[in-house]
Amino acid sequence: MTGPDSGVPAPVDSPTPPHGTVRMRPTRPVEPPRELPEALAVRSEHLLEALPDPTYVVDIDLSTRPASSRVVWVSSSLAEMTGYSVAELRESAPRLVGTHGRDTSALREALAAGLPVSVVRSVPRRDGSSYRATVSFSPLGTGAGSSDRWLVTVRDATEELASAVLAEERAAAEERAQRGLSLVARVSDILADVDSATALTEIGALLVRRIVPWAAFYADGTQLQKVTDLAGISYHRRDLRRQARLRGDIPDPVVGLFLDTRMQTVVVDPREPAEEGTLTGELLALVAQDDTAPDDEPLWLLPVLGRKAVLAVLAVRPPDLGTDERALPAGELTTVLELVARRVGMAMDNLQLYDREHRLAETLQRAMLPEQSHVEGVDVWSYYAPSSEHAQVGGDWYDVLDMGEGRVGVVVGDVVGHDVEAAAAMGQLRSVVRAYAAEFVEPGKVLGRVDRLVASMRIARPASFVYATLHPRPGEEAWDVAYSRAGHLPIVQVSGGRATQLEGANGPLVGFGGRPRHTGHAVARPGDVLVFYTDGLVERRDRSMRDGVAALVSAAAKIDAPDAAGIGEELLQELADAPEDDIAVVVLRVPDPASDPTHTWSGPRERRWQMPMDPKTIARARHAVLRACEAWDIEDTAAAELVASEIVANAVMHGWGRVDLRLRDTGDGLRIEVEDANPSPPVVREGRVGRVGGFGLHIISRLAEWGWRPTPAGKVVWARVRAKEPWAQRPEEQEG
Repeated sequence: MTGPDSGVPAPVDSPTPPHGTVRMRPTRPVEPPRELPEALAVRSEHLLEALPDPTYVVDIDLSTRPASSRVVWVSSSLAEMTGYSVAELRESAPRLVGTHGRDTSALREALAAGLPVSVVRSVPRRDGSSYRATVSFSPLGTGAGSSDRWLVTVRDATEELASAVLAEERAAAEERAQRGLSLVARVSDILADVDSATALTEIGALLVRRIVPWAAFYADGTQLQKVTDLAGISYHRRDLRRQARLRGDIPDPVVGLFLDTRMQTVVVDPREPAEEGTLTGELLALVAQDDTAPDDEPLWLLPVLGRKAVLAVLAVRPPDLGTDERALPAGELTTVLELVARRVGMAMDNLQLYDREHRLAETLQRAMLPEQSHVEGVDVWSYYAPSSEHAQVGGDWYDVLDMGEGRVGVVVGDVVGHDVEAAAAMGQLRSVVRAYAAEFVEPGKVLGRVDRLVASMRIARPASFVYATLHPRPGEEAWDVAYSRAGHLPIVQVSGGRATQLEGANGPLVGFGGRPRHTGHAVARPGDVLVFYTDGLVERRDRSMRDGVAALVSAAAKIDAPDAAGIGEELLQELADAPEDDIAVVVLRVPDPASDPTHTWSGPRERRWQMPMDPKTIARARHAVLRACEAWDIEDTAAAELVASEIVANAVMHGWGRVDLRLRDTGDGLRIEVEDANPSPPVVREGRVGRVGGFGLHIISRLAEWGWRPTPAGKVVWARVRAKEPWAQRPEEQEG
């Protein structure tokens, strides 16, 4: 029997081991061994000595309190492992069983039941160190007296436990990595919807749910602003480099972040006030206005990198790494945030690149299309709209030619395709047709010469078009119409409430003639309408081209608008609510002085015109307002003409792209809208004596209510001119 006075340090009980301290496995009860001969006992000792792990044999009597034990035998390998001698271990080895600790009761129960059991212990060495070991008890039967004999194996578990801890750390690291990857994957899913108006808000909310307490995106334009969608970046940003030079040594971390194209993390502390007028000060002020933002907590700022510039800033409030159990380690958190910022930056950059290509394509298309001007003697309205499914580049075109001596030429054509090559082919054809139209009078001869030239030019894209000329008959109130078609849809003529197709003079596509082209003839009388169009006006997936043309003929016969713009508006509303292809339309109407002033019209009271950035557009806008007011029986037009003239003049002077003029009768006034591609808002200047110009908006303010709104293509300036007297009731209101 040994005790605390043995002189050998006792093993120290370990805290709760990671894999449990007691392992019990059911076994069949061992019958007490019979008395063995001395020679056989010696052989058993040799067998025990040959075991791979250090062992000893002990008799344990559980009937006493505390349990008593006596060492029967100790292996030399246990002595080598601990540094103690065999004799010393005979005195101290039973202490490995332990008489106290969290697992003592479970150990006693296992020993009392005669079941194998294992515990994890910290085993001391003579040099004062210790090692972790798995101590296993295997029953050997009845020992001396009332004790039971047990074989105790002391196996070094240092590497095993270290491997278990390492495995747990690896599992935790894999779990964190999986969290980060799943978050980045979800960000990619959100960015897939580039048209979402809340994409960045959703990403910020996702970051808050997963890894940080707060997050938001900020972009710089004319001023710093919080952004929620990928398109929320201004194209006209401040010159931050110049601002940095002007401010000299005044620190501005946010400006540095925008000017540096490296991925980095900048820490800004709101408790340290930023200099007034700096971008850092603007950012902290915006964060302070956000009710969900943290109060006086440091912020991490990461650049949202595009290909060549920083497009925005991701601001986050990092978690408390010491108390937040879900928090990622600082390095992993930074990596995930950088991945998110990079993906958002690439999505923003791609959207901007697409938008720039979109604008470039539209500008190219518009540059190749003529801007239809006023033609003396006839009322002409033209319209072009690219397909929304393509990059606003196509092969549709129109041309209205004032050829002098009262002659008018109209061309509408369609090159196959929706790409730059189609637009280039269209531009070539337009130039060729214009050149031969000035040289030859008969449309059939013009098409014949175009055939020969196109064949030699080897234009890769097939094309169709129709060319018509109109000139007044001497001494009659009628016009001769001559036309020729190169595989194009027929002109629709409306005369006396009846619509027909001018189907003659048709031939193969341009460049495939090989034979003389023919010329068809018709007569247009006062009040008659000619509609030239491309297949985008009539073609649909759910109907054939023939049915589409029949629908156009039927719609044209019902229209009673007294002007070409009104006829065009009704055709578009009837046939082209959701166009599936490019649309080019030219409506030509011969005025009827006898019936137009008293004409009663029940159609939609809306008009639209597409005009060039040219001073002549101002006069054309006044003329458009006058014609619309005449069609709608609006007598007081002076204020409306002046307001439209001033708004269009501002667009021509300060805008770019094209001018879109839209008019709408609101019942109690006239709404005028003018759109151009300059996104900058109109500015009311302070009037000064002696200054030339700058009074347009003051005039508009006196005559109308006005305002503006941004659009994807630029801005719209609108004004509502109210009538001095009640305007004439609309026909549908009179009937009601």
